Amino acid sequence: MTERSVAYLYHRQNKKEVEVVFIDGVDRTDVAKAQESWHKLLKDTKSEHAHWNWNEKYQLVAEAPLAYRIFGLEAEGQMQGLMLVWTAGKFCRIESQKGKPLIYIDYLATAPWNSADVIAEPIYAGVGKVLIRAAVQLSLEDELQGRIGLHSLPQAESYYRDNCKMTDLGQDKAYYGLRYFETTPEQSASFIRG
Repeated sequence: MTERSVAYLYHRQNKKEVEVVFIDGVDRTDVAKAQESWHKLLKDTKSEHAHWNWNEKYQLVAEAPLAYRIFGLEAEGQMQGLMLVWTAGKFCRIESQKGKPLIYIDYLATAPWNSADVIAEPIYAGVGKVLIRAAVQLSLEDELQGRIGLHSLPQAESYYRDNCKMTDLGQDKAYYGLRYFETTPEQSASFIRG
């Protein structure tokens, strides 16, 4: 089931916040359109997620709709960001929360035209923040107290550590050597307020 609501992103060229559509339950057609438009711009870049195929990621949702959800932000008729979360079967590693369930962000990406790694003058800012906030909100709704976790690509590590104030639990040798990040309920509450 798809639900749409209002969210806000900062339009860098217009220097103001603009209303966009937040989508909980992005459908296959919208994912395919995003994949096609994003891939054209990403294929010859150094973006670490250029190889991601969102059509394949959507298949996880189609096969296990109770375990996966996909969220998106749409503006100007285009998907500005996508996030795939795993809603069951992942547990905290932070000592104070160890073993408690969390929402796991499997994939999160902003559209290439919003990334300084891809173009000189990105259009929208705040895509990651809105999507992370949605993951925290989902965790709260599922009575997981705002706990979220994710593995980060190297280009995004400082974003999760410095901007989102997530706890860096170091390299996970069992998961491609990527750094693993989590939030406690207190960190998530601070992020939502901030």
